[in-house]
Amino acid sequence: MIHLTVNGVQHALDIDPSTPLLYALRNELGLHGAKFGCGLGQCGACTVMVDGKATFSCLIPVSSIGARPVRTIESLGTAQRPGALQQAFVEHQAAQCGYCIAGMIMRAQALLERNPRPTEAELREHMEPNLCRCGTHMRILAAIRQVAHLSGSDTGAHGDTQ
Repeated sequence: MIHLTVNGVQHALDIDPSTPLLYALRNELGLHGAKFGCGLGQCGACTVMVDGKATFSCLIPVSSIGARPVRTIESLGTAQRPGALQQAFVEHQAAQCGYCIAGMIMRAQALLERNPRPTEAELREHMEPNLCRCGTHMRILAAIRQVAHLSGSDTGAHGDTQ
């Protein structure tokens, strides 16, 4: 039996201990925000937070989670009441196909909880592991800057030119 705390709720799952966290979230708990992208930890579509840190859920077996809390995009808000990052992503039209967005938001959430006002360099470095194949990276960064209350002049950003 595997015990997980996900979004503040404790779960006991009768699954193989080597099952990737992503599959436990999606198949056992019905939390479909984290997506399967590459299965190799190279795209970030599966990003969730484990003990406050952005984590590729496709790579980490459930047996290694232990007592560390897991948070998914579902913990941040709903369509009717989106969280601050979710709302900023909508306002900046940061999603095109939307496949990467839950992972992008969770990676950004982990950064902002640890460092509410990151520098532009810190923001870009932290977000670098997550890919958006549609190319909305500049809008994604703008949405995160909005929540962090950063402006282009504060961060050295150059809008959509970088």
